[in-house]
Amino acid sequence: MASKLYQMTPKEIVGELDKYIIGQDEAKKSVAIALRNRYRRSLLSDEMREEITPKNILMMGPTGCGKTEIARRLAKLMDAPFVKVEATKFTEVGYVGRDVDSMIRDLAEASIRITKQKMLEEKYSIADEIVEERIIEAIIPGKKGKVNTNQNRGPFDFILGNAGYVSQKEQYEQQQQKAAAEEDAHEDTALAREQVRQQLRDGLLEEQYIEIQVTEAPKQNNLDVGDGGMIQIGNIFGDMAPKKKKTKKVKVKEARKILREDEAQNLIDMDQVEDEAMENAEQNGIIFIDEIDKIASGSGYRSGADVSREGVQRDILPIVEGSVVNTKHGPLKTDHILFIGAGAFHTAKPTDLIPELQGRFPIRVELENLDKDTFVKILTVPENALLKQHKALLETEGIEIEFTEGAIDEIAEMAHLMNEQTENIGARRLHTILEKLLEDISFNIAEMEEEKITIDREYVKEKFEEKIHPDDLDRFIL
Repeated sequence: MASKLYQMTPKEIVGELDKYIIGQDEAKKSVAIALRNRYRRSLLSDEMREEITPKNILMMGPTGCGKTEIARRLAKLMDAPFVKVEATKFTEVGYVGRDVDSMIRDLAEASIRITKQKMLEEKYSIADEIVEERIIEAIIPGKKGKVNTNQNRGPFDFILGNAGYVSQKEQYEQQQQKAAAEEDAHEDTALAREQVRQQLRDGLLEEQYIEIQVTEAPKQNNLDVGDGGMIQIGNIFGDMAPKKKKTKKVKVKEARKILREDEAQNLIDMDQVEDEAMENAEQNGIIFIDEIDKIASGSGYRSGADVSREGVQRDILPIVEGSVVNTKHGPLKTDHILFIGAGAFHTAKPTDLIPELQGRFPIRVELENLDKDTFVKILTVPENALLKQHKALLETEGIEIEFTEGAIDEIAEMAHLMNEQTENIGARRLHTILEKLLEDISFNIAEMEEEKITIDREYVKEKFEEKIHPDDLDRFIL
């Protein structure tokens, strides 16, 4: 199941990432080429495909420069299994914490979720027809109660009258009456159902309450098996227990959603979902390992926790170079999964990783520090730009905010200065500044009379005059 993303050219992939991430062209280019190579590989013969392994990528750059954002955007763009993990969560086997196999198990779960959703969407059109019938059935039940042809006979007629004897003629007449009554009822019902069907399609019954029967989800009793893993006891027994049905009273529009999922679920074959999902995870899976620098030991004397860090690297090694991990959906081969490592590497260097692991990340990409011009673009250019977000939030309460070019320039200048004078936290510094800048407006919004506020360079300077000193001498005083 090839992903749509893999069929885009590298330039198109970079173009998509450009909508949300400013700069870092080298990193975007490397990721785009790695993904395109996945697509090229899928076109080869089976023998050749088995030989070509993905070229894993190591991204290095200060915090807040876009490494994790690249991963997040890729995950949203693609319909291939994707998992982001933090290397700091893992510990060496024998220590308390998650073992590294859990990242592969997470990938299997992600793949099942994607494949199941894809199959559900394919079944929705069939499910919609069944749902319409179920809603009509709930409004007008199809079978009217059975017609009682003995309604004129008293309870003791059989005994007292003719000792229960009914002549053949009488039996025949009764059957004819019964058939005629049922036919009339059926015709009335069919007519009424057609009217309801039309009203349903015209959207006239959306607010009407109906009673529907839905499959009750079994209560999950989870059993902790260590390593942060949980087994759902319900799953152990599979489908042996009969599924309970429960009656719910809901509006037609809600019933449609509930029944649609219920029916689509019944139409898909979970064995097929699992087979496709595992294949998809093996061939198209991507694992993004963040904070990989935190498991690198410094070049000095190693003791204490460092032993565990190096152990994590040794545990990650077989997974990255290719092994088989058992998941609850079956064994999963990691030979063709693409791994992207990322870290700030401000205390450790990539060379502090064990040599074998360095060799498994052959493509190195350095992300640049963000300068003032980049900050200006981050504030205004992306589709989810920070200024657009803050404007939209305040507009919900009827206040329109306008930032002048001078104000944007000043905010970018300040972010750059603060990053140089104190810790460099990259684009996250913009969040700090904007929150502080709009704090009073957000707090007093209920009492404000003006509907439009313009924020200019002077307003920004006034807010931060105590915070920014061209030379911050305080930190040199003991």
